[in-house]
Amino acid sequence: MAKKSGKRGGRGAQADGKQVIATNRKARHNYAIVEVFEAGVVLVGTEVKSLREGHASLVDAFATVDDGEVWLRNLHIPEYHHGTWTNHAPRRNRKLLLHRRQIDSLVGKIRDGNLTLVPLSVYFADGKVKVELALARGKQAHDKRQDLARRDAQREITRALGQRAKGMR
Repeated sequence: MAKKSGKRGGRGAQADGKQVIATNRKARHNYAIVEVFEAGVVLVGTEVKSLREGHASLVDAFATVDDGEVWLRNLHIPEYHHGTWTNHAPRRNRKLLLHRRQIDSLVGKIRDGNLTLVPLSVYFADGKVKVELALARGKQAHDKRQDLARRDAQREITRALGQRAKGMR
């Protein structure tokens, strides 16, 4: 009898068992990532059903530490369209689940350096909703321009090497 792998196919499936729901595409452009954490999220039933349909937006989302708890704010999960009066509020504050040592470490790093907590992505891992949370420092405009110039130069190098390998140059 063949052994089943626990991975599901379909939209957003990846080799490492993650099914990505939403990503914050501007985060890596606007922030320099210092450290990345994985956190669970406390959700209600209709939020999970809406996420299973692939609906979520991290555009204005951020995380804060209040009274020793980490909260995800402004994550937009639209109402479940088959839901009834028990539907959730789309932009409610959601508690993140981290170990106490991780929270204490975050509090210390945020207080010491000019750092913030930015969600990078929301995904399913083994059937549970997880958030990839980054400890990040805001980039200045000149840093963003340097990153763009570096990326363009790398793209040109790759293109030239590819053309040379094909014998076009």
